[in-house]
Amino acid sequence: MTKLFLITPPFTQLNTPYPATAYIKGFLNTKNIASTQADLGIEVILKIFSKQGLTDIFTIVNQQPASDNQNILRIIALQDHYIATIDAVILFLQGKNPTLALPICQEDFLPEASRFAQLEELDWAFGSMGTQDKAKHLATLYLEDISDLIVECVDENFGFSRYAERLGRSANSFDELYESLQQEHTYIDKILLEILKERITEVNPTLFLISVPFPGNLYAAFRSAQFVKQHFPHIKISMGGGFPNTELRSLSDKRVFEFFDYITLDDGETPIEELILNLENPNYNSFKRTFVLQDGVVVYKNNSAKPDYKQSQVGTPDYSDLPLDRYISVIEIVNPMHRMWSDGRWNKLTMAHGCYWGKCTFCDISLDYIKIYEPVAASLLCDRMEGLMQQTGQNGFHFVDEAAPPALMRSLALEILKRKLVVTWWTNIRFEKSFSKDLCVLLKASGCIAVSGGLEVASDRLLQLIDKGVTVEQVAKVTRNFTESGIMVHAYLMYGYPTQTIQETIDSLEMVRQLFEAGVLQSGFWHQFAMTAHSPVGMYPEKFGVLKETESIGTFANNDINYTDATGINHDQFSFGLKKSLFNFMHGICFDYPLQDWFEFKIPKTKIPEDFIYEALHQEEDFKIKPTAKIVWLGGKPLVEYFTKSKKGNSWEMMGLTFHDKKESFTIQTNKNEGEWLVDMLQKISVSNSKTYSFNELKTDFEILLEDFELFWYSKPVYVLRDFGLLVL
Repeated sequence: MTKLFLITPPFTQLNTPYPATAYIKGFLNTKNIASTQADLGIEVILKIFSKQGLTDIFTIVNQQPASDNQNILRIIALQDHYIATIDAVILFLQGKNPTLALPICQEDFLPEASRFAQLEELDWAFGSMGTQDKAKHLATLYLEDISDLIVECVDENFGFSRYAERLGRSANSFDELYESLQQEHTYIDKILLEILKERITEVNPTLFLISVPFPGNLYAAFRSAQFVKQHFPHIKISMGGGFPNTELRSLSDKRVFEFFDYITLDDGETPIEELILNLENPNYNSFKRTFVLQDGVVVYKNNSAKPDYKQSQVGTPDYSDLPLDRYISVIEIVNPMHRMWSDGRWNKLTMAHGCYWGKCTFCDISLDYIKIYEPVAASLLCDRMEGLMQQTGQNGFHFVDEAAPPALMRSLALEILKRKLVVTWWTNIRFEKSFSKDLCVLLKASGCIAVSGGLEVASDRLLQLIDKGVTVEQVAKVTRNFTESGIMVHAYLMYGYPTQTIQETIDSLEMVRQLFEAGVLQSGFWHQFAMTAHSPVGMYPEKFGVLKETESIGTFANNDINYTDATGINHDQFSFGLKKSLFNFMHGICFDYPLQDWFEFKIPKTKIPEDFIYEALHQEEDFKIKPTAKIVWLGGKPLVEYFTKSKKGNSWEMMGLTFHDKKESFTIQTNKNEGEWLVDMLQKISVSNSKTYSFNELKTDFEILLEDFELFWYSKPVYVLRDFGLLVL
């Protein structure tokens, strides 16, 4: 019987497993196919960063000629302190030794090298934060100092979240990677292969699946495959994941198949199922999106009639076999969104396969993982969330969507609240105008703590060229809605897009400055535009004023394309100034600096009015409500009090409704008839009920007994309720 072993090779994340193997294992469970998974990245890290691991490293370093690097000499001089403290620090970062935070923060416990030089800048970050967070950051700097020693003296390719990444980036030719695989094993290789040998012997699989999400996993994937081919030649080996999906679609170098038997593309479920059937029956000969070597030639086989599985059929991700209590939470940099990537353990799920927008011209929209859009029903998502909470003991979720659809986010939030789940979640979005103030309040109530989204180039001309479907003004309003609801907002920012002028880069920076100054953005990151083979810009460069440097297709990886821009502008020169200014804006400082101060070369003055974002945020809102809008009540049942109100000889029966919100209590007054209708209706539209009511249904219900619903809806009592959780969605 076929048995599968799935791995993620070093290195991806320290704090949480990359989800690809858990997704595949969850699918295999639905087919009753036995599988075991491992995250070799965390296993290798824990071997290195241990008392024995550091003892071995310093033994290697002490046998080398003396370094002339003062920082390295300092670390070597402090080696006994590193060896003595490492196990306790790792336990602390695994959440198992929280009392160590106090000695770490006293700053005479950890040995310190060059990474600690930046500490003076961090008072703003930790002055109001807890001891645990500060200690986590100091412990992270301590690990990074050790990492500097490893890179300098032991293995230049080492990195916490990547290994030998340069060999995987834009590797049009396999030559350099192939040559490096013929060299002696590095120190990191030896640790990796020692663990792999142990696991392969233990699992004894017939099919070995290696998921390669990023270029920084590629070298270790090939090393692992090479070792298994040499020592366990009966095991078949397949590669899948994000790297082959984007980079290896035109693979033709047959040397790759000295290491792998198969390379599958895109969604892995059906291709893997077909591989299993091929192994069980050599005459089966049906493949789904799979490269194989046939008669000495690389052949792409896609002759299977089997369709891909729907998202409702792929099962719940299964994290069993992974050492969830041994992952390390670090705080590398104090960017609040980047911190979420590296601190805490998140269960990963997907709301919808692909992207519902699917138009952005810089994005790989021609590939299936973006092109094929398929949402998952909110009820099924919640079932999966409950299953994962039970399995992992963790209630934090990162939805890894290309862009989570607003309507599905609304349904998911309502389902979470209906089931009374206590969860924390975050995801990636487009800054859609659908994200109204009320929807953001609902998302927050359901446990949403952060969103990230692409503002890209903060210029309306370029946003149109990108086909982003948003304007800067719209982004400002949406980020305000999230921020005011208590949801953190991170913006992906881009510079160097084809035809972007220097003026537009500076104007884009001014827009970003104003967004931070207005307090509607809390986090951001600038990255330089890269042209990829599967994006509209890469496929039709002439439409975007760029010229490919070569039309030749490499025999190995093909995704990033070198190009020349018709403008001739060197966009690299803006990198430092854009990032330095953003670093300060995120700290809430330097908004009054002239933009020229961030650059060492002459730049044009911005053409953006200094109150552009302020004006956008203070435009009058349209209060018109669609008849089909859903009306939801987040609050509880009121305490009712009847009383009589008299004026000039007339009296009215009145009601006082007192509500106890989590933060405060408040009272509204209405006449008796309207009050009794309202109490009944709030019960019906409560978020804990399964049925939702539309604005039109409320109006119809009201007007059976009473008159003029609009007059009631726009009255003071309803306005008060709107502030406390009466939502229009």
